[in-house]
Amino acid sequence: MSTPWEFLELSGTAGEIHQWQPDGFARRVNLCRPAAPALVLGSTQPESSIDAGRAADLGLEVVRRRSGGGAVLVRPRAVLWVTVEVPAGDALWQNDLGRSFAWLGQAWVRALSAAGAEDPVAHSGPPVRTEWSSTLCFAGMGAGEVTVAGRKAVGLAQRRSREGATFHCAALLEWDPEEMASLAVGAPDWLAEALANFAGPCGVAGGALLGEFRQVLATLRPD
Repeated sequence: MSTPWEFLELSGTAGEIHQWQPDGFARRVNLCRPAAPALVLGSTQPESSIDAGRAADLGLEVVRRRSGGGAVLVRPRAVLWVTVEVPAGDALWQNDLGRSFAWLGQAWVRALSAAGAEDPVAHSGPPVRTEWSSTLCFAGMGAGEVTVAGRKAVGLAQRRSREGATFHCAALLEWDPEEMASLAVGAPDWLAEALANFAGPCGVAGGALLGEFRQVLATLRPD
């Protein structure tokens, strides 16, 4: 029998949600419901890479997560934001960092397919890095991240410790490449168009996608 999952809802500001710490690791999915929009920086991303004035004009709280990668713009109802926890030693745990994303990417593919998304595919090759991928999450492609109709729609990041792994997942329900490009310091005029071609929304309702994702995890049978 597959190990059951615990499902929680986390509400508050994006900063408060990122500060929340689990009481020990378990198979756990946290649905994150930010009360206000925020720009979430990667763990080592320089603050100087983001236009703080522009973020303030847009009413964005600027916070930092504990996992790596570039910035993600989190708006209520525009992004399905969940974190997935796996304890070390679990059947889903992988010592290899790159391979550790594979099962989660496939879970998102199955959920997106069931929700009616067009041709979801999990990335399994080398990372796709661009000039702006260290600044903006949806300007590059990493292991397990998912495209829909050829454009990146689900971003993944991970924080690992001896106790377990926490995966941060952001599925785009809406996508404004011009707004995203405007937040990067030194962004060229062509960046918004490049982001529009590289990334895009899932094309399905967030509630339906969340329901399918929960169902996929509940029936998951790891190798």
